[in-house]
Amino acid sequence: MSSFIIEGGHRLKGTISPQGAKNEALQVICATLLTNEEVIIENIPDILDVNNLIRLLQDMGVSVHRQQETTYAFRADRIDLTYLQSDDFMQKSASLRGSIMIIGPLLARFGEAVVPQPGGDKIGRRRLDTHFNGIMKLGARMIFNEKKQLFTLTAPKLQGAYILLDEASVTGTANLLMAAVLAEGETTIYNAACEPYVEQLSRMLVRMGAHIEGIGSNRLTVKGVTSLSGCRHRLLPDMIEIGSFIGMAAMTASEITIRDTSAKNLGIIPESFRRLGITVEQQGDDLFIPCQESYTIESFIDGSILTLADAPWPGLTPDLLSVLLVVATKAKGSVLIHQKMFESRLFFVDKLIDMGAQIILCDPHRAVVIGLDNRFHLKGMTMTSPDIRAGISLLIAAMSAKGKSTIHNIDQIDRGYQQIDQRLNTLGARIKRIEG
Repeated sequence: MSSFIIEGGHRLKGTISPQGAKNEALQVICATLLTNEEVIIENIPDILDVNNLIRLLQDMGVSVHRQQETTYAFRADRIDLTYLQSDDFMQKSASLRGSIMIIGPLLARFGEAVVPQPGGDKIGRRRLDTHFNGIMKLGARMIFNEKKQLFTLTAPKLQGAYILLDEASVTGTANLLMAAVLAEGETTIYNAACEPYVEQLSRMLVRMGAHIEGIGSNRLTVKGVTSLSGCRHRLLPDMIEIGSFIGMAAMTASEITIRDTSAKNLGIIPESFRRLGITVEQQGDDLFIPCQESYTIESFIDGSILTLADAPWPGLTPDLLSVLLVVATKAKGSVLIHQKMFESRLFFVDKLIDMGAQIILCDPHRAVVIGLDNRFHLKGMTMTSPDIRAGISLLIAAMSAKGKSTIHNIDQIDRGYQQIDQRLNTLGARIKRIEG
C-alpha cells in the first residue's frame, strides 16, 4: 500500500492545467465498442481507473494504440465474447465500477453482455436499478447469478422505448444512450442526466452517425441507426480536479492560475467556492485564485446558516462536497454540508476532527462545519484514504496543516488524479511518495 508523506504549511504559486475528465473518459472509451472503425480520443488522463478500463477493453479484443501522451486510437473490430465468461474478466470488471457502461454498447452491437457486480468507492449504496430497468425496457432479458454476483443480459435486437428514469443517473443515462443508438425505432430517455460529460458523449455519438435530439437537456430522443462509424473526440478538462485546485489554493493561502478550464462547463462550482468567501476570478478560460489569508462564509439573505448540498446537474456535483467541507474548516463562519446521494461519504470527517477541525456530524448525510479562521490550525497526523474524493480532501487538509502528515492507501487518489504529487510539488508543495 503506497503512501504520501506531506510537509504542511507550504504555499503554492504558479500555473497548473487540469487533466482530462475522468468521468467523461470512462463513458466515451466504452462507446468505442459501438463500432468496428477507429475512434481517436484526445486528452485521456493517465489515472488508474481509466488505465484499468483501457486494459480491460484490450483483453476483450479492442486494438488500442497510444498515438501521443494523452491521445489513444481504439478499434473494436475483433471482440472476443468468450472472454466475458473468463475468471480474468470477472475479476478485472468487478474491481472497476466504470465497467458497468460496457453493457449498453455490447448489447446494442452483439446482443449479449456479462458484467459482475462492480466495485469502486466505498461511499454507500450505489444501486444499478436505473441501468438494468432501462435496458430491460429496450427488450433485454436479464439473469442474475446470486452466487457469482453476475448479471447476464441478452437481446437479439433492442427495440426503442419510452424510458422515464427513476433518478438522473449519469452512468445510467450514458449506458442507455449507448444502447439506444443502435436499437430499432425511437427511444426517449426522460429525466436524463444532463452533465457536460453526457453532452460530450452525445456529441461524440452524433459524429459517429447517431441521431440524438435534446442534447444538454433532461429529455433525449434517439432514433436508432444500423451502424456507427469512427470519429475523433477530445475530453473536457476535469471539473472535479479544477475544484480541488481551488480548494488547495484557499487552504494554503496560495496564488495559482488554473489554465484552460472550459469555464462555461463548470456550472455552479466556482460560485460554490465564492460562497465560502474564496475569490475566484475568471480570466478568459483560466481561473485565477489570489492569495487570501482568510475568507468568510456567506449567510443566506435572512441570516440563516449557509447550506451546500449536492443535486443533479446543473446543481452542485457530489464529488466536490468533500473538498468544500475541508475548505470550510479554515473559513470564518459556519456551513451545513448536506451530502444527499451517498450515506458513507462524510465518514472521513473523523480524521479532520482528529486534526483539530470543528465539525459536527449530524447523521450520515449532514455535517456542520464551524470555521476556525486563523484562530487554530490543523495539525498533521497519520490517516488512510477511504475513497478518491475523501483522499484528495485529506491531502488538501495535510497541505495546510502544521507539521507532517502521512496518508496511506493513496492508490485511491491515483484512481482519479494524475501524478498529483509531482504536479503539486512543481508549485511548491512538499509531498513525498512512498511506494508500498
